[in-house]
Amino acid sequence: MRRAVPGPAVQPELSLPGERGSAVVDFVLVGGLLTMFFLAIVQLTLVLHVRNTLIDAAASGARYGTLADRNASDAEERTRNLIRIALNEGFAEQVSAHEVNVNGLRTLEVAVRSPMPVVGLIGPRDMLEVKGHAAVQP
Repeated sequence: MRRAVPGPAVQPELSLPGERGSAVVDFVLVGGLLTMFFLAIVQLTLVLHVRNTLIDAAASGARYGTLADRNASDAEERTRNLIRIALNEGFAEQVSAHEVNVNGLRTLEVAVRSPMPVVGLIGPRDMLEVKGHAAVQP
């Protein structure tokens, strides 16, 4: 059995002379890439939030418009108000409501066309279209 003989400690060479300062460049490149990835995830989350908010407002407006003392114009106004409260005025510009037949059932359809948020809440117009439906009360 051999015993380890204590000797002079060998110092590993930390870096080659041509690689001096490369850690800083690596940090900046990887940090920039991770920042862009994080911002893309945040933007995707914002797009989904806007889409889900518009769907909810359209469905709520359709249900409101099918009440006994309401009509399609009331549904449009209700949808616009909900969108203005939740998002902003720019998303509530194109709201329409009309009756359609779905499988033989009279329903009120509320359609909303709005901008698709690409950078923050700014984006191309009329790229996002959602619809909400509610059965018309006999």
